[in-house]
Amino acid sequence: MKILIGNRNYSSWSLRPWLVLRHFEIPFEDEVLMLSGSGWREALQQRSPTGKVPVLIDGELAVAETIAIIEYLAEKFPDRAIWPRDQGDRALARSAAAEMHAGFSTLRSRAPMNLRASHPGKVDLDAVAGDLHRLETLWGSLLEKSGGPYLFGAFSAADAMFAPVATRLRTYELPVSDRVAGYVEAIYALPAFQDWLAKALQEPWVVDDDEIDVIQGRVAPGTLA
Repeated sequence: MKILIGNRNYSSWSLRPWLVLRHFEIPFEDEVLMLSGSGWREALQQRSPTGKVPVLIDGELAVAETIAIIEYLAEKFPDRAIWPRDQGDRALARSAAAEMHAGFSTLRSRAPMNLRASHPGKVDLDAVAGDLHRLETLWGSLLEKSGGPYLFGAFSAADAMFAPVATRLRTYELPVSDRVAGYVEAIYALPAFQDWLAKALQEPWVVDDDEIDVIQGRVAPGTLA
Protein backbone atom coordinates (compact mmCIF):
# COMPACT_ATOMS: atom_id res chain seq x y z
CA MET A 1 0.00 0.00 0.00
CA LYS A 2 0.97 3.60 -0.55
CA ILE A 3 -0.42 6.70 1.13
CA LEU A 4 -0.29 10.07 -0.58
CA ILE A 5 0.24 12.81 1.97
CA GLY A 6 0.78 16.56 2.07
CA ASN A 7 3.64 18.49 3.61
CA ARG A 8 4.23 16.91 6.99
CA ASN A 9 4.67 20.22 8.77
CA TYR A 10 1.14 21.35 7.96
CA SER A 11 -1.03 18.48 6.71
CA SER A 12 -2.96 17.40 9.77
CA TRP A 13 -5.35 15.18 7.82
CA SER A 14 -2.37 13.31 6.36
CA LEU A 15 -0.86 12.80 9.80
CA ARG A 16 -3.88 10.94 11.15
CA PRO A 17 -3.97 7.83 8.92
CA TRP A 18 -0.18 7.84 8.61
CA LEU A 19 0.07 7.40 12.39
CA VAL A 20 -2.33 4.45 12.20
CA LEU A 21 -0.25 2.79 9.48
CA ARG A 22 3.05 3.39 11.26
CA HIS A 23 1.98 2.62 14.84
CA PHE A 24 0.17 -0.59 13.96
CA GLU A 25 3.10 -1.76 11.83
CA ILE A 26 1.16 -2.05 8.59
CA PRO A 27 3.58 -2.23 5.64
CA PHE A 28 3.25 0.86 3.45
CA GLU A 29 5.06 3.50 1.44
CA ASP A 30 4.33 7.20 1.47
CA GLU A 31 4.68 9.97 -1.06
CA VAL A 32 4.57 13.68 -0.29
CA LEU A 33 2.53 15.82 -2.68
CA MET A 34 3.32 19.52 -2.49
CA LEU A 35 0.64 21.86 -1.13
CA SER A 36 2.24 24.99 -2.50
CA GLY A 37 4.28 26.16 -5.47
CA SER A 38 3.54 26.46 -9.16
CA GLY A 39 0.82 24.11 -10.39
CA TRP A 40 0.43 22.25 -7.11
CA ARG A 41 -3.37 22.10 -7.28
CA GLU A 42 -3.35 20.68 -10.80
CA ALA A 43 -0.70 18.11 -9.86
CA LEU A 44 -2.72 17.05 -6.83
CA GLN A 45 -5.90 16.67 -8.84
CA GLN A 46 -4.10 14.31 -11.19
CA ARG A 47 -3.18 11.99 -8.31
CA SER A 48 -6.16 12.29 -5.95
CA PRO A 49 -9.81 11.57 -6.80
CA THR A 50 -10.86 14.45 -4.52
CA GLY A 51 -8.00 16.81 -5.30
CA LYS A 52 -6.99 16.57 -1.64
CA VAL A 53 -4.79 14.49 0.65
CA PRO A 54 -4.56 11.94 2.11
CA VAL A 55 -5.28 9.12 -0.33
CA LEU A 56 -4.55 5.46 0.37
CA ILE A 57 -3.71 3.37 -2.68
CA ASP A 58 -4.08 -0.40 -2.33
CA GLY A 59 -3.72 -2.08 -5.70
CA GLU A 60 -6.41 -0.66 -7.99
CA LEU A 61 -8.28 0.86 -5.05
CA ALA A 62 -7.85 4.53 -4.10
CA VAL A 63 -9.45 5.47 -0.77
CA ALA A 64 -9.78 9.18 -0.02
CA GLU A 65 -10.73 10.92 3.24
CA THR A 66 -9.05 10.27 6.57
CA ILE A 67 -11.81 8.44 8.43
CA ALA A 68 -12.58 6.26 5.40
CA ILE A 69 -8.90 5.29 5.21
CA ILE A 70 -8.79 4.43 8.90
CA GLU A 71 -11.96 2.35 8.66
CA TYR A 72 -10.57 0.53 5.62
CA LEU A 73 -7.39 -0.31 7.54
CA ALA A 74 -9.40 -1.46 10.57
CA GLU A 75 -11.38 -3.87 8.40
CA LYS A 76 -8.35 -5.08 6.47
CA PHE A 77 -6.29 -5.68 9.62
CA PRO A 78 -8.80 -6.67 12.33
CA ASP A 79 -6.05 -8.20 14.46
CA ARG A 80 -4.36 -4.80 15.00
CA ALA A 81 -7.06 -3.31 17.29
CA ILE A 82 -6.99 0.00 15.45
CA TRP A 83 -10.25 0.78 17.25
CA PRO A 84 -10.66 -0.41 20.88
CA ARG A 85 -11.68 -4.05 21.19
CA ASP A 86 -14.42 -3.37 23.74
CA GLN A 87 -17.68 -2.58 21.95
CA GLY A 88 -18.62 0.29 24.24
CA ASP A 89 -15.17 1.84 24.02
CA ARG A 90 -15.21 1.36 20.26
CA ALA A 91 -18.48 3.29 20.01
CA LEU A 92 -17.09 6.11 22.16
CA ALA A 93 -13.88 6.19 20.13
CA ARG A 94 -15.79 6.51 16.87
CA SER A 95 -17.98 9.19 18.42
CA ALA A 96 -14.93 11.17 19.49
CA ALA A 97 -13.33 10.75 16.05
CA ALA A 98 -16.50 11.96 14.34
CA GLU A 99 -16.66 14.97 16.66
CA MET A 100 -13.08 15.79 15.75
CA HIS A 101 -13.86 15.52 12.06
CA ALA A 102 -16.87 17.83 12.27
CA GLY A 103 -16.00 20.10 15.18
CA PHE A 104 -13.38 22.29 16.81
CA SER A 105 -13.50 24.53 13.75
CA THR A 106 -12.43 27.71 15.53
CA LEU A 107 -9.37 26.11 17.09
CA ARG A 108 -8.44 24.46 13.79
CA SER A 109 -8.75 27.68 11.78
CA ARG A 110 -7.22 30.07 14.33
CA ALA A 111 -4.34 27.75 15.24
CA PRO A 112 -3.19 25.86 12.11
CA MET A 113 -0.93 22.86 12.59
CA ASN A 114 2.67 23.96 12.25
CA LEU A 115 5.13 21.50 13.77
CA ARG A 116 8.23 23.60 13.15
CA ALA A 117 6.83 26.74 14.75
CA SER A 118 6.51 28.17 18.23
CA HIS A 119 3.82 30.86 18.41
CA PRO A 120 2.91 31.57 22.04
CA GLY A 121 0.44 34.40 22.45
CA LYS A 122 -0.63 34.49 18.79
CA VAL A 123 -4.06 32.90 19.27
CA ASP A 124 -7.05 34.83 20.63
CA LEU A 125 -7.87 32.82 23.75
CA ASP A 126 -11.41 34.16 23.96
CA ALA A 127 -12.09 32.92 20.43
CA VAL A 128 -10.94 29.35 21.15
CA ALA A 129 -12.17 29.13 24.74
CA GLY A 130 -15.20 27.02 23.80
CA ASP A 131 -13.14 24.48 21.87
CA LEU A 132 -10.54 24.26 24.66
CA HIS A 133 -13.29 23.68 27.21
CA ARG A 134 -14.74 20.87 25.11
CA LEU A 135 -11.30 19.27 24.77
CA GLU A 136 -10.88 19.39 28.53
CA THR A 137 -14.27 17.75 29.02
CA LEU A 138 -13.92 15.10 26.32
CA TRP A 139 -10.29 14.13 26.85
CA GLY A 140 -10.60 14.42 30.63
CA SER A 141 -13.55 12.05 30.88
CA LEU A 142 -11.99 9.46 28.56
CA LEU A 143 -8.59 9.60 30.26
CA GLU A 144 -10.16 9.33 33.70
CA LYS A 145 -12.10 6.27 32.60
CA SER A 146 -9.21 4.55 30.84
CA GLY A 147 -6.38 5.59 33.12
CA GLY A 148 -4.39 6.78 30.08
CA PRO A 149 -1.89 7.44 28.75
CA TYR A 150 -4.13 7.47 25.65
CA LEU A 151 -7.85 8.08 25.43
CA PHE A 152 -8.72 4.39 25.67
CA GLY A 153 -5.57 3.19 27.42
CA ALA A 154 -3.65 1.89 24.41
CA PHE A 155 -3.15 4.08 21.36
CA SER A 156 -6.08 3.85 18.92
CA ALA A 157 -7.55 5.58 15.90
CA ALA A 158 -9.22 8.08 18.23
CA ASP A 159 -5.80 9.29 19.35
CA ALA A 160 -4.64 9.50 15.75
CA MET A 161 -7.61 11.75 15.00
CA PHE A 162 -6.73 14.09 17.87
CA ALA A 163 -2.94 14.08 17.44
CA PRO A 164 -2.90 17.27 15.30
CA VAL A 165 -4.91 19.06 17.99
CA ALA A 166 -2.30 18.06 20.55
CA THR A 167 0.36 19.70 18.37
CA ARG A 168 -1.65 22.91 18.23
CA LEU A 169 -1.75 23.08 22.01
CA ARG A 170 2.03 22.90 22.11
CA THR A 171 2.79 25.17 19.14
CA TYR A 172 0.64 28.00 20.50
CA GLU A 173 1.18 27.20 24.21
CA LEU A 174 -2.55 27.20 24.84
CA PRO A 175 -3.65 26.98 28.49
CA VAL A 176 -4.75 23.48 29.46
CA SER A 177 -5.00 21.34 32.57
CA ASP A 178 -2.22 19.05 33.74
CA ARG A 179 -4.22 16.04 32.55
CA VAL A 180 -4.52 17.42 29.02
CA ALA A 181 -0.88 18.50 29.02
CA GLY A 182 0.06 14.95 29.98
CA TYR A 183 -1.94 13.61 27.05
CA VAL A 184 -0.10 15.98 24.71
CA GLU A 185 3.17 14.61 26.06
CA ALA A 186 1.96 11.06 25.42
CA ILE A 187 1.19 11.90 21.79
CA TYR A 188 4.62 13.42 21.31
CA ALA A 189 6.27 10.40 22.96
CA LEU A 190 4.65 7.96 20.54
CA PRO A 191 7.42 6.54 18.31
CA ALA A 192 5.23 6.83 15.21
CA PHE A 193 4.65 10.52 15.92
CA GLN A 194 8.36 11.04 16.54
CA ASP A 195 9.06 9.57 13.10
CA TRP A 196 6.64 11.99 11.45
CA LEU A 197 7.93 14.95 13.45
CA ALA A 198 11.56 14.26 12.56
CA LYS A 199 10.69 14.32 8.86
CA ALA A 200 8.54 17.43 9.26
CA LEU A 201 11.37 19.34 10.89
CA GLN A 202 13.58 18.58 7.89
CA GLU A 203 11.14 19.89 5.30
CA PRO A 204 12.28 23.09 3.57
CA TRP A 205 8.87 24.13 2.22
CA VAL A 206 6.68 26.92 3.58
CA VAL A 207 2.95 26.98 2.83
CA ASP A 208 2.04 30.62 3.30
CA ASP A 209 -1.70 29.90 3.41
CA ASP A 210 -1.18 27.89 6.60
CA GLU A 211 1.09 30.27 8.47
CA ILE A 212 -0.79 32.00 11.29
CA ASP A 213 0.42 35.47 10.36
CA VAL A 214 -1.14 35.08 6.93
CA ILE A 215 -4.36 33.62 8.35
CA GLN A 216 -4.74 36.47 10.83
CA GLY A 217 -4.47 38.93 7.99
CA ARG A 218 -7.49 37.66 6.08
CA VAL A 219 -11.07 36.59 6.68
CA ALA A 220 -10.89 33.04 5.29
CA PRO A 221 -9.15 30.36 7.38
CA GLY A 222 -6.32 28.17 6.13
CA THR A 223 -6.89 25.49 3.54
CA LEU A 224 -5.74 22.68 5.82
CA ALA A 225 -7.56 21.40 8.87
